[in-house]
Amino acid sequence: MMTGTRRLSRFLRVFAQVMLIATPVALSAATVRIIQTNSAGDNIHLIDPATNKVVGVIDGIEVNHGAAAGPEGTRLYVSNEADHSLDFVDARTLKVTQKVKLSGRPNNVAISQDGNHVYIAIRQEPGAVDVVDTRSARLIKSVATGGSVHNPFVTPDGRYVIAGLIEARKLVVIDGKTEEPAWTMSFDRGVRPIAFEQNADGSTRRMFVQLSDFHGFAVVDFAQRKEVNRISLPELPPAERHTQGLQGSPSHGIGVAPGGKTLWVNSKVNSYVYAYSLPDLAFLGGVHVGDHPDWLTFSPDGTSLYVANAGSNSVSVVDVATRKEVTRIPVGQVPKRNVTVVLQ
Repeated sequence: MMTGTRRLSRFLRVFAQVMLIATPVALSAATVRIIQTNSAGDNIHLIDPATNKVVGVIDGIEVNHGAAAGPEGTRLYVSNEADHSLDFVDARTLKVTQKVKLSGRPNNVAISQDGNHVYIAIRQEPGAVDVVDTRSARLIKSVATGGSVHNPFVTPDGRYVIAGLIEARKLVVIDGKTEEPAWTMSFDRGVRPIAFEQNADGSTRRMFVQLSDFHGFAVVDFAQRKEVNRISLPELPPAERHTQGLQGSPSHGIGVAPGGKTLWVNSKVNSYVYAYSLPDLAFLGGVHVGDHPDWLTFSPDGTSLYVANAGSNSVSVVDVATRKEVTRIPVGQVPKRNVTVVLQ
């Protein structure tokens, strides 16, 4: 028979094990944030997806472009076009703590899965992907790309960094281990945002690539390194089309929802976000959002979609299951890039 002391000891051990498992989940659920940059302002908004309210503001980063956070969740990294720097932000105080000088004017950013390296698109010739080590807060490398870079992406398996180039009309695939170019792929138009579909083993199956002056996206077989299809978004009557302020990208902002069952694509032409099923890419329908939707991100469970509306200074929250806009959140001036992060 188990004595009272032994029973208590066993209970304490089991309780400790449960807490070790449960506590990180609870913390993560409580600290999910949508980070919304504002490209024509000097502040960044943090949205709580549980309430769809702005719960924090980062001030003092002028012409902020891209944002990222590592798995430790204690810092944010923001590209600063005014200062040509990558700014480190304390996740608790929301204050800039360090600035790393870059090789040129930055655009968007991406981060390695371990959080040790941030990849920054350098949007001026000769172009590069700058690599900043987050542990030492130093620029450790500039990967030559043969042209200025607009957006970098890390593939979902973490194996590659993909750099999209507008003027050079190509993407450059960089090996994540060596951080050297592995291969390139050319297009007839400039490369804009990219989304990724995975194989069962987590590797990249297809890329969905938005292109300059094309109202739709290209479908690229990653293993074959070739374009296999090009899909146009729904045709619109001329009277319903927005023609001003498209900046050469009538469709800008694309993403695969968590779970990999749907692809969502922005349209600046009529302020819609459209959904397609995966893997067959069957058209599912669209949702009217704010003016000139420019980027999108999802809640971690994939139930909600957050669309940055550059033309109406707002973020539309879309229910993925019903394809309905549920609310619109006011943010700063010309919101563009947004990203979902977990902070501690």
